[in-house]
Amino acid sequence: MKIVTSEQMRSIEDACEAQGVPKDSLMEKAGLATAVVARDLLGGAAGRKVVVLVGPGNNGGDGLVAARFLAAWGAPVKAWTTPTNREEHPKTSLARQSGVSVAPITEDSFSSLTRDLQSSDVVLDAVLGIGRSRPLEGLVKETMLLLSSVRDNRSSLRILALDVPTGMDADSGAVDPACPRADVTISYGFPKTGHYMFPGADFTGKLEVADLGIPRNLSEDTHLETLTSSWVAKKLPARPSSGHKGTFGHALVVAGSRNYVGAAYLAAQAAARSGAGLVTLASPQSVYPIAASKLAEVIHLPLPEDDNGRFHPDGADLLRERLGEYDSLAVGCGFGRSPGLVNFLERLLCDDSRHLPPTIIDADGLNSLSQIPDWWERVKAPLLLTPHPGEMAGLTGLTVAQIQADRTTIAREWSNKWGVTLVLKGAFTALASPGGVCRIAPFANPALASGGTGDVLTGVIGGLLSQGLTPEDAACCGVYIHGDAGETVRREVGETGALAGDLLDRIPRSIAMIKAK
Repeated sequence: MKIVTSEQMRSIEDACEAQGVPKDSLMEKAGLATAVVARDLLGGAAGRKVVVLVGPGNNGGDGLVAARFLAAWGAPVKAWTTPTNREEHPKTSLARQSGVSVAPITEDSFSSLTRDLQSSDVVLDAVLGIGRSRPLEGLVKETMLLLSSVRDNRSSLRILALDVPTGMDADSGAVDPACPRADVTISYGFPKTGHYMFPGADFTGKLEVADLGIPRNLSEDTHLETLTSSWVAKKLPARPSSGHKGTFGHALVVAGSRNYVGAAYLAAQAAARSGAGLVTLASPQSVYPIAASKLAEVIHLPLPEDDNGRFHPDGADLLRERLGEYDSLAVGCGFGRSPGLVNFLERLLCDDSRHLPPTIIDADGLNSLSQIPDWWERVKAPLLLTPHPGEMAGLTGLTVAQIQADRTTIAREWSNKWGVTLVLKGAFTALASPGGVCRIAPFANPALASGGTGDVLTGVIGGLLSQGLTPEDAACCGVYIHGDAGETVRREVGETGALAGDLLDRIPRSIAMIKAK
């Protein structure tokens, strides 16, 4: 699904009109879709009191159309219009004819507005939408502050924002101090970039996207998308009934150290859970007996280690002799840090790398990679990197703040520069491949904010690579499966105390559910 800026959305609407789809038709569809979401939010419209806060532009028109439908379905609806020097909105008379009560917000009517908000079941915020470009002020500001105050004292009140909550920047996600927090936001046509940026994402609530029937060709030049389960389902590898373990590939996971045994376990088990036919775990010798006791289904390859229980550089030469046996390589989880590990990684991956399978590098593997000169020119295998913002800062020389300020642009630029598939992890993970679109995963889940969840993601992607997916498709599918499994953990366990290991048996369940949709 495409993601657009406010300017792109206005251009698409203009193009619709040029192709014979009038803006009034889009407004009617938007209003109906909004009314349906409001009705579903309330569990029915009849007898449920609705307040619509109406602005002067298209957002206000969408709200008035929604008010008309809700009134027709039996809801008592009161529309309050914000101060404006313009003439009455063209949709107002139709709303009145449908039984909607309409009144202006003035200093004298503020007490009546307060009573209506205090007794309402749902408030539709249709004031500014994506047109907001300056700080809120005057009665608009006071109305938004009042709405937030009433909501703070009435937990049962639901707020439905149209496109974005009033006071939120649709492009940057910045919010005005008076911006109310929505329970649900309905975005018209496409989600907006600000829905996936903080703090705006916290004010958006649950995001619904209304299909307005916009011709698909009008968004072809938009190079930002959000991942969907239907897209992922089409990309997941097939599982033919005649298949055997060789059919589904052999994943090699190079991971672990004396201090980070769990990382090796999580990555290898996740590779197996994502459908790889065979998984080999290459780990330092002291890690092997511990990992083998937990991983009965995995092949083990102990390698020489240094005095601190980390991979010895000579182990890279032993691995290189066997790389032709594997369909994917995942490297870096639980490595730790040392000059010897930089040497190990350089000897494993760089220069004479014609036998390297598609390779994913994560965690301390990325920290070692950042110390290898011109690594992006020396590694010849298809490469996939999964940095969190701190690791991305080490690779690029940028600050974490610079990276977080524009994650999708950063992901796209450095993916193109390095010629790699890049997974910039975090809330709303950004994924980019050279010359392609940038995709955003629709997950921001604090339950995943614990050690080891990144190791699980690496294993999932490595397992999908071994089954023949391209690095781009493996990254997108892996991130979505991992995020979906995380949502299941959040529902079952909660946001506090969930562990990386909780994801493992949810991975095949998520894959099955995604395929079934």
